[in-house]
Amino acid sequence: MEEEGTPTVSLVSCMHFVRRGIAKPVPEKIELTENELEKIIKQTAEDLRLTEAGDDQSGEEDEAAQSIREPPANPNDEFDFEHYDQEDSSNPVGIGTIATLPNLGDLSENIQIRTEGPDSDEEDDIIKPDDNLLLVGHVETDASVLEVYIFNKEEGSFYVHHDIILPWFPLCIEWLNHDPSDPQPGNLCALGGMDPVIQVWDLDIENCLEPAFKLGRKPNKKKKTKRIGHKDAVLDLSWNTNFSHVLASGSADNTVLLWDLDQGLPHTKLTYFEDKVQSLSFHPLEAQTLLSGCCDGRARVSDCRDEAAFRTWVLPNEIERVHWDRNQPFCFAMSNNIGKVAYVDVRQEEPLWTIDAHQKEVTGLILSEKVPGLMITVGSDEKLKCWDITGPTPLQINERTNRVGQALCAAQCPEAPFAVAVGGDNKECYIEMVDLSNNDEVMNRFGQRVTTESNAEAMDA
Repeated sequence: MEEEGTPTVSLVSCMHFVRRGIAKPVPEKIELTENELEKIIKQTAEDLRLTEAGDDQSGEEDEAAQSIREPPANPNDEFDFEHYDQEDSSNPVGIGTIATLPNLGDLSENIQIRTEGPDSDEEDDIIKPDDNLLLVGHVETDASVLEVYIFNKEEGSFYVHHDIILPWFPLCIEWLNHDPSDPQPGNLCALGGMDPVIQVWDLDIENCLEPAFKLGRKPNKKKKTKRIGHKDAVLDLSWNTNFSHVLASGSADNTVLLWDLDQGLPHTKLTYFEDKVQSLSFHPLEAQTLLSGCCDGRARVSDCRDEAAFRTWVLPNEIERVHWDRNQPFCFAMSNNIGKVAYVDVRQEEPLWTIDAHQKEVTGLILSEKVPGLMITVGSDEKLKCWDITGPTPLQINERTNRVGQALCAAQCPEAPFAVAVGGDNKECYIEMVDLSNNDEVMNRFGQRVTTESNAEAMDA
């Protein structure tokens, strides 16, 4: 029972769908002895005490640690983006000092990874090939949790499979399959939040109390360690599907870092932003192209081979979300904090169009991969809207009121493109699955447009 006067908070701050067939059917389960659990709790409490005592020092970046790789042939191309399409059979496993592997080796012989037993046969525990995972950052009063949902459109099922307790308020989620400790593709989730250190969790392991590895390190006077990574909260993450060892992070410290996951270190730092970087998106086809949205009212398309190469489009006051259009590879959409959405062709200096989509912030922006021309916007005005953007100006097709209150985020299911998850701050319903296939207006307009693969993928093939 909550004490009188205790503030109650229940909200979903971020979410991300995972494609079918990636997760293990039966995730491994870690069982800790009481002694090991007590040891971890004490260590966590000590870390928190050091942080609260102000042992961090605002020092310079650890330049020496960031120069452990051989320089590329082109000094302006840190990740050798020019040759990203050339296969590299090697898979270096060079985790640096800031990338820590799961704490299995630090635990006693009493630790067990259990994959068999009574619980493994429970139907709800088994992840089927046609199940999608939905990763949800959930805050409940003073507790923050990563919830891993099972969503099955055909069966109509939607429930929490397992969850992970987080040490801070989560702000962004990105899925990736690049595991620096394993040459085989993994099932990992990178989380950014109020802390400048990024955590990467293994979604195929339940009951894990430590992330698979971390990106970044705070400075500490007692340990005489310098800062690595961001100085402030991490607001968004984008994984490079073409250069799978690269992860981009945008921060409230007005910078973007490109992390080398194999080294566990940032190797490129973009510093030309004039305010917080709120949204990031790597181009789906061009490994070197990164789209960013900033609180300075500008969207920038950067060539990561050259730190000084970027182009800018303006949408004042603050840009909330940016999103590439996979069906129009030269185009992207951006939204801001006063309800506007603009659509840009990077070959032109001005947006193709700008509309007043909502009365307040547009916190969810989706350009459908499987339904060409379908744009979905979600705002803190409690509305979800569907648009047809195939013409010279967008046409609103449908509008509905969300049950979640002020929507904070939205995500579209990859294999069920008319299923949209919306997260908000209504304690009675903080996450809602919206099935647009039940809406006649939407289906009459878009029902025949669904593709098995996006036009962009077909063009690339």
